[in-house]
Amino acid sequence: MGIAEFQQSPLNISIMSDISLLKKIKEFKSPWCYQYQRRLDTIEEDKKNLGWDDEFISNIKLDDFEFSNITSKEDKKEATEFIKRYEWLGTIGSFPTHWFTARYKGILGGVIIMGMPNAFSKLMGEDTKNIERLIARGASASWSPFNLGSKFVMWCIKWMVNNTPYRLFTCYSDVQANEIGSIYQGLNFYYLGQGSGTSVRCVNPYNPNVMISDRAFRARSMYKRYAKDLGIEWKKNWNNDQSVLWENIPDDVEKRLRDYSKEMFNKAEKIYFPSKHKYAFLLGRDKRETKALRRRFLELNKTYEYPKGRGK
Repeated sequence: MGIAEFQQSPLNISIMSDISLLKKIKEFKSPWCYQYQRRLDTIEEDKKNLGWDDEFISNIKLDDFEFSNITSKEDKKEATEFIKRYEWLGTIGSFPTHWFTARYKGILGGVIIMGMPNAFSKLMGEDTKNIERLIARGASASWSPFNLGSKFVMWCIKWMVNNTPYRLFTCYSDVQANEIGSIYQGLNFYYLGQGSGTSVRCVNPYNPNVMISDRAFRARSMYKRYAKDLGIEWKKNWNNDQSVLWENIPDDVEKRLRDYSKEMFNKAEKIYFPSKHKYAFLLGRDKRETKALRRRFLELNKTYEYPKGRGK
């Protein structure tokens, strides 16, 4: 299977946030993954828009694609719209850092986004955060070859190894969407079992159509909302671009805000999810580095046989 079964970050990272999508997933009964369903849902419209027929599409070859790392706002905007159309979650994830495209004669046919994990693992010890990146999003157009995903993923990993310090690449497959990680199995990723991802999410108290993680209740933007609810005037020096600066907030105000955060979390409607499959891949710039990385990984981690059956 091609990028049709690309994964997404675990639920505490990105997130099936749309409750309407959750309902669709729960009602999905087909034997294939939901990502592949997106391919089926868009193929006829794509053929019409591009003026292509089935014969033309069947003659599209992998060698006709050009892979690239993109950095411009225009390219990222196009990639974001592509993800919205073809990736089943329809979002780019929380912490994207590296973007990649696959183009067929200039036409965008695939996107991969790598990002910073929401919570770094210790798969390679205490310094794992210095070499780890999450394969956060991936999708292909309905007309792309089925084996585009495997070639594209490996190209992106090699690009990262040759151009960045990252050597460990983790990813997830969501049983909720009927995924087992076919691409990763085909590329000989290590399988770390089915125990990853947040098992519970909450309905956003300020937007009942969206789900959020427990950590979202402690986000800077949430504390600003709490202050408004409590009639507290939020001061400019109470936060920076990334977090709340508690040292600048009076103790009594801090207590009210933290207590209110706990209250909002406790009152929020909870939705429970099955754990995800987790995979990992290590690659160095040469055989010696690769061998050392993989030896260290296997010393520190237990791996398992690949899952075979789909199911929620």
